[in-house]
Amino acid sequence: MAQINFGGVDENVVTREEFPLEKALAVLKDDTIAVIGYGVQGPGQALNMRDNGFNVIVGQRQGTPSWDRAIRDGWVEGETLFSLEEAAERGTIVCNLLSDAGQIALWPMLKSKLTPGKTLYFSHGFGITFNDQTNIIPPADVDVILVAPKGSGTSLRRLFVAGGGLNSSFAVYQDATGHAYEKALAMGIGVGSGYLFETDFKKEVYSDLTGERGVLMGALAGIIEAQYQVLRQRGHSPSEAFNETVEELTQSLVPLVGENGMDWMFANCSVTAQRGALDWKGKFREATLPVLNELYDSVASGEEARRTIERGTTPNYRTELEAELKEVRDSELWATGATVRQLRSKAAEKVEA
Repeated sequence: MAQINFGGVDENVVTREEFPLEKALAVLKDDTIAVIGYGVQGPGQALNMRDNGFNVIVGQRQGTPSWDRAIRDGWVEGETLFSLEEAAERGTIVCNLLSDAGQIALWPMLKSKLTPGKTLYFSHGFGITFNDQTNIIPPADVDVILVAPKGSGTSLRRLFVAGGGLNSSFAVYQDATGHAYEKALAMGIGVGSGYLFETDFKKEVYSDLTGERGVLMGALAGIIEAQYQVLRQRGHSPSEAFNETVEELTQSLVPLVGENGMDWMFANCSVTAQRGALDWKGKFREATLPVLNELYDSVASGEEARRTIERGTTPNYRTELEAELKEVRDSELWATGATVRQLRSKAAEKVEA
């Protein structure tokens, strides 16, 4: 493990050069990795580990869309695809990749399969950190580790296939065997991480819930809606408002920030754009700091977990969720976005032709 300086702070980081795939395979050579759940993170992690040469099986409920997807992805019923119960029984490393609500519901069964010496693996610290609400308390004689890719399972798989990798955090919550640390690193390399940085379960879930509700999704969606609304109210057309608010952000500027940093993006814009951005970013920072602090406090108090569990376990949640998403999808903003994407796709097809 190397110490890398991030903005003046040294952090523990593990790269593929320091912990190569060959070492990861050697560490887990006697293990059967059971991926429980084939929804959001399951497919990407399971497929990447399978392609990397690990002994992987999948556990999923038969007759579900996720079961059918697993079949299409080449998992074979009775050989590498099993019921949730049988996969958990067979696995020596049990990867709990169900939704947070699913983990709560399935915990009594999963706990019964965790015999001494097994490893319980998570990609989210939610269930362990908020165990006063989830009741997920592992037996003392199993290892408990975490590898959390910093992105969706779809992105994890896409980057892996392209030869890259998402960065991931890793953590050890419980080391019953004395080998939990190296198992966590081996799993991190196995799922296709670009590099691994150390954290703990609580910090992972606090940062994750804040990020999702903040810049990554909630704040992004909210500020997009606000700017679009202002432009439309001031007489701009839907197409112009969308292109200036979303299309330029996603297709031009964010990729440049990801590739070279915010300063590089600023330096390669017009003087008018530079001055406006530099003069106004402080106003937006000061306006949003109180909201983000309120958000973090809500995460740390357990309130966000309580709300998530309460809403996610109601019988009609899926129906209510679809109604909320339909409202977003049918809004002028995102209906315009659908048309813009169609036009962009047609233009791309003509260029390829």
